[in-house]
Amino acid sequence: METEVPFLTFGAPQIGEAEIAEVEACLRSGWLGTGPRVAQFERDFADFRGVRPSQVAAVNSCTAALHVSMLAAWLEPGSEVITTPLTFCATVNAIIHAGLVPVLADVDPVTQNIDPAAIEAAITSRTRAILPVHFAGRPCDMNQIMAIAARHDLVVIEDCAHAVEAEYRGRPLGTFGDFGCFSFYVTKNVATGEGGMILGRNEEQVARARVLALHGMSKDAWHRFGDKGYRHYQVLECGFKYNMMDVQAAIGLHQLVRVNQNWHRREEIWRRYDEAFSTMPISLPAPADPQTRHGRHLYIVLIDRERAGMTRDEFLDRMNAMRIGTGVHYQSIPEHPYYQQRFGWLPERWPHAMRIGRETVSLPLSPAMSDGDVNRVIDAVRAIIRT
Repeated sequence: METEVPFLTFGAPQIGEAEIAEVEACLRSGWLGTGPRVAQFERDFADFRGVRPSQVAAVNSCTAALHVSMLAAWLEPGSEVITTPLTFCATVNAIIHAGLVPVLADVDPVTQNIDPAAIEAAITSRTRAILPVHFAGRPCDMNQIMAIAARHDLVVIEDCAHAVEAEYRGRPLGTFGDFGCFSFYVTKNVATGEGGMILGRNEEQVARARVLALHGMSKDAWHRFGDKGYRHYQVLECGFKYNMMDVQAAIGLHQLVRVNQNWHRREEIWRRYDEAFSTMPISLPAPADPQTRHGRHLYIVLIDRERAGMTRDEFLDRMNAMRIGTGVHYQSIPEHPYYQQRFGWLPERWPHAMRIGRETVSLPLSPAMSDGDVNRVIDAVRAIIRT
């Protein structure tokens, strides 16, 4: 009887013994909720991005970070926020939950990031913010975006879910706008299972975001129940349950230690893919701008039916049959029924995002992958799409 080939999970995190030991220590400590490990993770993250600890706040997802950042920026309800149609639904949902109106601006067909010219064209008298997404880890053109924001007096909130290590012209992403929002979801370059981080320029706004993220209370549970005695709290605003737990931060502490080591491994895999697929009838990621540090989060190929001899979905099915996980990042936002019904959006209005969303495939890319795993992916793609 033949042994079944193991399934290669898309985006599997690399979890080491240090993370396991830290989680065990956390469980044995009796403190699982927001406490000393979250505080340490915030300090370490602030140091990693070169900001003060008072400029960051840990939360339970990047979605939460986006939501409370928009509230903390005092954007008036009904204001328009310009963002990309090529993103996860959470980006647009957070705008809606903040009582704001999403406006889409098409992407550059090469970088797949929001096009600054499209941002400019989408601005109206009701526009109050720009929400750029550093797609797949590639930095947006922040010089142009910040110049547009300055001309029109707009808030900028960076979605850095794919770009925790990325830099634009030597400066960390998330430090250009009024806020930067990060994800530590299980597939991300720093993983805590679920989790996020707010980074803000204005410390008072970050403090408000922190209060909003825990019911609007003036003190978190650690300060109420710690060894310095009970502390009364006051509810200052009607907030949310968005706090990170120490169990999550226990994983993140050691993920952050290895962030650059893991980035180099993903870059190595990226180069191997580039070399292996360079002559194939599929579109590969555009080279990184030499003045940036690409986050190397998603390795995306485009499967055009005429060139590749099959549809994107046929390619996905064949990869799955070879027991290799893939991703789709993303169908454009206007492809989804909810947004069509609520806003009357049709994909054709944003043609670049529509085309990319219908052809895009993300191949496995993780520091947990062995050289053998990488070879399996390369061999499978070559076998499925014959040149």
